[in-house]
Amino acid sequence: MVASFPGLLSRSELLNLLHNSTTVSRVHQVHAQLITRALFSDPFVASRLLSTICELSAHVPASYADLVFSQSHQPSTFSWNTIIRFHVRSSNPNKAVLLFARMRQAGVLTDHYTYPFVLKACALLAGLEEGAAIHGDVLKKGLGEDPFVMNGLISLYCKGGEIAAARELFDVMPERNVISWSILIDGYVKHGDPKEALELFQSMLGQGVRPDVISAVGAISACSQLGALDQGRWIHSYVKKHNILLDVVVETALIDMYMKCGSLDLARLLFDEMPRKSVVTWSVMIVGLGMNGFGCEAVELFYQMERRGATMDDLTFLGVLTACTHARLVCEGREIFDRMRRDFRVEPKVEHYGCLVDLLGRAGRLQEAREVIETMPGKPTSSLWGSLLASCRTHRCVELAEVVVEKLKKLGADDGGVYVIMSNIYAAEGMWNQVWKMRKLMRDRGMKKETGRSVIEVDGTIREFVRGDCSHPHNEEIYEVLGSLSNAMP
Repeated sequence: MVASFPGLLSRSELLNLLHNSTTVSRVHQVHAQLITRALFSDPFVASRLLSTICELSAHVPASYADLVFSQSHQPSTFSWNTIIRFHVRSSNPNKAVLLFARMRQAGVLTDHYTYPFVLKACALLAGLEEGAAIHGDVLKKGLGEDPFVMNGLISLYCKGGEIAAARELFDVMPERNVISWSILIDGYVKHGDPKEALELFQSMLGQGVRPDVISAVGAISACSQLGALDQGRWIHSYVKKHNILLDVVVETALIDMYMKCGSLDLARLLFDEMPRKSVVTWSVMIVGLGMNGFGCEAVELFYQMERRGATMDDLTFLGVLTACTHARLVCEGREIFDRMRRDFRVEPKVEHYGCLVDLLGRAGRLQEAREVIETMPGKPTSSLWGSLLASCRTHRCVELAEVVVEKLKKLGADDGGVYVIMSNIYAAEGMWNQVWKMRKLMRDRGMKKETGRSVIEVDGTIREFVRGDCSHPHNEEIYEVLGSLSNAMP
């Protein structure tokens, strides 16, 4: 290794080589030279070596990074930050949190770079308790106004589902950047509040903040959840007009939005014009076709993807199986499921079994669906049994439904929704004594059916209403129209 370098290199030349190293083998060579020349004991040199290792973290074993760090003489704050950042990017972010604790115990000063790294680790681990303790440390350090530290805290609370806490921090930030807005928009979308996400996106534009990919995708996804086609098209137009990067992620989000809003022509046009498509792009298009009643086209697109040699993963198969489920393509779905493991070496997950159970159940092949659940590897989940129960309701199969409810009881998943479905199955068969028993059981256990909620876009405005809502000023006219529509239905 040492012989691969010409002549005797100076300290600055070795540091320059280290800076330009792009492979692990080259780093090893420089490392060997540093040890041979007794330069590794220099704290600055050791920190540079560790920094280079961190930059190559995707290709460097964690054991090597830990070894270099452990052999460093009195590692500086920079070196501690570097090794923490390395483990945040690794498959074991918990090590980053442990290193932060060791750093504090060693009496090493933390700085405004330390906290974003360790907060990201806490966010990845959903470690709200650890993150809250670090939040207190941040305030003691007087870093409550640092935008990068605050962004780390907002991200932590968003990923932990504490959106109100994240919003409270966001609102008191003296200086927000695009990352601050993007994190919160994404948090609202991921935790089921797309309306708030869209309003925040509009506020962001109103304050002159240029969206990035994350905020644009968040706003587009919010439109998907709301079925807000007009606003989705406006955002599409906005990102094109302002030259915001229309990369594969943004374009895939737009395709998903158009599909979910029922605008298949726009989705297909965008799909066909894309110069590069990811696995997610193909899968979104396949699912969209299936959900909109074009199951055969979805399956054909899957085979087209196969003919082109595109990479297929579990997401691809989830997409095409979902399409088969919506389009009732039982034979095609069963064949594709069987080919997953046999032809593509893709191991089916619970979600794939769920699609197959739903597909068979919707087709009335209830015993076959039950067999799939009972013979699958691993323990069946409550969602699989819940899917079969829904099919029992559709096909009015009381006997199997009762078996399924017992299975759900054993899993501790017999919530109010399960008993509502079972009550409806009994009611459809005129078994009123059983209906009363179900309702009494729900009352005794304090179970309530969750109130139905719908969202609709009218003239570019998002409106929300719940079951039994009488608060609208035109309430009487609304119910009159609903009554007319109900009477007109066959």
